[in-house]
Amino acid sequence: FQYLKRFDQGYNLDTFCYEPHSVEGSPAECLQQFLLHCGVTDPSWSELRNFTWFLNVQLKDCEASVFCNPDFVQDTLQGF
Repeated sequence: FQYLKRFDQGYNLDTFCYEPHSVEGSPAECLQQFLLHCGVTDPSWSELRNFTWFLNVQLKDCEASVFCNPDFVQDTLQGF
């Protein structure tokens, strides 16, 4: 949710990193973001769950990768 919210607001996501247990927004805002970004018209709960699970796995891997660390790659992979 935090990544999607910042993406919609035009923030640079290259420097953002999720802080465990940090809470932002309401459950209604969270659901709205997922509905806007999941890519399925009128998704089922299962489709929303799969979307959030896949997005979460990808973002965790991205945050853990040295190749996505802006301090390591400097400006060579801007926007990657």
